[in-house]
Amino acid sequence: MEFFCYHRDRPGSLALRDELLHDHWSYMDQYAKELIARGPTLTADGEEPTGSVHIVDLPDPAAARAFAFDEPGYQAGVYQDVLLRRWRNILGRTMWDFPGGRTDGDRFLVLGLGAGEAVDLELPRDTGELIAYGPLLSDDGTAWLGTAALVRAPDADAARAVLTVDRYATVEVHRWQFGGRS
Repeated sequence: MEFFCYHRDRPGSLALRDELLHDHWSYMDQYAKELIARGPTLTADGEEPTGSVHIVDLPDPAAARAFAFDEPGYQAGVYQDVLLRRWRNILGRTMWDFPGGRTDGDRFLVLGLGAGEAVDLELPRDTGELIAYGPLLSDDGTAWLGTAALVRAPDADAARAVLTVDRYATVEVHRWQFGGRS
């Protein structure tokens, strides 16, 4: 089962986040084979982290909760909240398989939250800039709760356009970069 996990940083936690970076990476190293994508969200100028995205393939919701809440930054109070949802890997690949590589162009997390009739279950016409893409689902996988995408785009507006924006309660766009050890 695939899960989307987004830890949002608590305001004022940057020093603690930096202090725990090695512990965070060591923790994530335990899940290297299960990770589909990972990396920090950043301020608009790309200078400071604002959160941490992990898309991971785990056996069940209990394992996903353990993954999210045993993470050292969460345990130490770096994060103000955690979004954890089942997710379906529509592209069928990891971020490391993205043909655009790790560094060329600007990258974004596009997070559309909604309820009711599902939308954007099919891939957008131009998938060349998609790094990861899929629906957010309830724990049992039956209810659609939104869509999460990692995308390379020239700006936030272009990134937002991968979703049918008017069909969501809210759409967030965050700068994002490939994470993990180089």
